[in-house]
Amino acid sequence: MRSPPPDAREQRRPSARRRVGALAGALVHACHPEPTAAVTALGTALAVSAGRPAGGVLGVALAVLTGQLSVGWSNDYLDRERDRLANRADKPVAGGVPPPRVVAVAALVALAACVPLSFASGWRAGCAHLAAVALAWSYNLGLKATALSVVPYLLAFALLPAFVVLGLPGHPAPPWWALAGGALLGAGAHFANVLPDLTDDLRTGVHGLPHRLGQRRSRGAAAVLVLAASAVVALGPGRPGPLPVAGLALATVLVVAGIAADRGGKGVGAFRVTIAVALIDVALFVAAGRSLA
Repeated sequence: MRSPPPDAREQRRPSARRRVGALAGALVHACHPEPTAAVTALGTALAVSAGRPAGGVLGVALAVLTGQLSVGWSNDYLDRERDRLANRADKPVAGGVPPPRVVAVAALVALAACVPLSFASGWRAGCAHLAAVALAWSYNLGLKATALSVVPYLLAFALLPAFVVLGLPGHPAPPWWALAGGALLGAGAHFANVLPDLTDDLRTGVHGLPHRLGQRRSRGAAAVLVLAASAVVALGPGRPGPLPVAGLALATVLVVAGIAADRGGKGVGAFRVTIAVALIDVALFVAAGRSLA
């Protein structure tokens, strides 16, 4: 069989590249990019604050990133039928692009990569991080529809600083304020994360803790929890300097403004404010410096 003329081959190549690019873009969209980026940034900042060397910081960043990718992809894969029934245009897996099987494989590959990357920080740290990832998967696999839906978020975010600090020489215990700040931030993120989808979730049989409390109470819980996290991280290490005080003040303004702007809405504003406050908390963790160790 004769090969097609060069001009025909050239016409097919851009099409193939476009398909690969579209698939890659859809996979990025399906991994919950905003929370994935925020949690990875938090883990990386904690590693810097604790004094990890450059290789250790990179190891933490890759471990957290692969763990978050596995969680995001598994979430969209497992929820694909529910998202389709709710006509979720923002969920690409529900529409078949990327194909569900591709997303499932991507989630398992990311999870497999997360295991050695986590244990590269030592077995204690590795167990802490893999426990956090397992908690997130337990949420996707069913806890999200129960009154205990906040528990995986609370515990997993508390385990993130434990993962970083336990990987240091001597395996020191993480300070109480880092664990408490992470737990409060995770719980607040749960309430804010659910707000935009609360009505659709109820229609498709999801009755987690925010759904049982309702839109108004969940919005208030998200605000109180993320502000409490900011206060603990700013004040927990000791007498705060100008940067922690400014960060706490900015977090307060953002939360108050976000709730006011989102009043009567679907909670998208509250979700984005929580991500913004989480990034402020990253800066506060960095400002705490070696207090983590």
